[in-house]
Amino acid sequence: MTLRGFRMFVLIASTAWLLPAQTSQINGPVSGYVFDAAAHSLRPILGLPGASLFGDPLQFGFTVASAFVTPHQDAAFVVGADGTLHLFRIDAGAVTERNVESLPPAPQRVVFSPSGTAAAVFAGGSIAVVKGLPDTPGVAGGMDLPAGTPLDSLAISDDGAVLLLSANQAVRYFSSFTDLGKLMDTSGAVLMAFAGGGHDAAIADPSGVGIVLFHDLTGSGDSQVLAAADDTVGAASALTFAPDGKRLLVASSRAQSVTIFDLAAGGRSAIACDCSPKVLTRMGGLFRLNDLGSEPLWLLDTHASEARLVFVPALAQ
Repeated sequence: MTLRGFRMFVLIASTAWLLPAQTSQINGPVSGYVFDAAAHSLRPILGLPGASLFGDPLQFGFTVASAFVTPHQDAAFVVGADGTLHLFRIDAGAVTERNVESLPPAPQRVVFSPSGTAAAVFAGGSIAVVKGLPDTPGVAGGMDLPAGTPLDSLAISDDGAVLLLSANQAVRYFSSFTDLGKLMDTSGAVLMAFAGGGHDAAIADPSGVGIVLFHDLTGSGDSQVLAAADDTVGAASALTFAPDGKRLLVASSRAQSVTIFDLAAGGRSAIACDCSPKVLTRMGGLFRLNDLGSEPLWLLDTHASEARLVFVPALAQ
């Protein structure tokens, strides 16, 4: 955190008591939202990157078991204590529920497309695809997985048309719920991500071939190995594209770093972190690296001229 950022943080923190316990709207910049498992709530991150603090929980009218926020932080799938799944529109801290028919209950996983216009909801051995997020949401269809399928990883394109599914040491791809066959064999668990606005994708097989880029999966389907399974790739814990689509981000919990691959120039650079990055969850131009707990929340800021790490101080216990 820079000196200027620290002064900004002190100013925000010193006036935080002026904020109401919870209002229908939040005044001032919001960097994103994060689920607070201890409080069973979704909290806003108030302030600018590098000078932020946590706000009071949003109010949904029921006990929250888990929540999944869209990449643009404008909507969230919220699971109630009874397992029911709800979709809420978020606008400056005000939440409004959207009625979406046929949402499956008790999802084990919700995976958003790069821009958050589509989502794949995995629950009870089935996958439901929701399109039209955040303003015109609807379940576009779904598919059942063979009984006992050990789902490893899941990814969906922005138009909701293409799905990647990893299970049983293989990645298969689907277009409009039609199985187009095996995309690649894997040596174990993989990480997968689509680039925004199209059907390009990246798959990291940490203990196998490494990182593979696929171009236009429903067209040419050309592929190239971006990086072999070296120490960096072998320790990967999360993978995603930067918002500009020109960089691939790879987090490593074991190496305590985030590696950035420049897809145009072909180089790579690493940013060390005083944390153990487990996820790369997009929050606008930021990416959350860990879950909210007793430690600071670490964020990767890709809006800066050079990517940097910032943190939000931990909540007072």
